[in-house]
Amino acid sequence: MSRGKKLDLFIGADIEDGWTEVQSPRKTEVTTEIKEREKHFLLFQKEKRRGKTVTLVGEFHRPKEEQIALLKMLKKRLGCGGSCKENWMEFQGELHEKIRPLLIEEGFRFKHGH
Repeated sequence: MSRGKKLDLFIGADIEDGWTEVQSPRKTEVTTEIKEREKHFLLFQKEKRRGKTVTLVGEFHRPKEEQIALLKMLKKRLGCGGSCKENWMEFQGELHEKIRPLLIEEGFRFKHGH
C-alpha cells in the first residue's frame, strides 16, 4: 500500500440485527463502607513496575482525607515516595517489614500470614 491512500474497510454488525451488550456481574463487590481501624484486615502485595519494586497495602475503608493524612505520615517516617489509589496505598520500594509496625501502632490489623 502506498502512502496517501486510505484503506476503507467495514467490519462489524448492526446493533439492530439482534446483537446485545453482555452485562456480567462483578465478581467482587466494591464497598464504600467506612470501618473502624480495628476492623480492618490489611494485606501486603508486591509488584514490579518498570523494574522497580512497589509495596501495596490495603484495602482501607476510611475517609479519603484520613487516608491521605496517614499516607503522608507514613511516607515521612519511612523516607520514601508513595500514593493512594483505589483505597490501596502504594509505596516505592520493598518496605513490608517497616510498614507493618507503623500501621499496628496506628491501630490497624493484618490478615493472618501477611
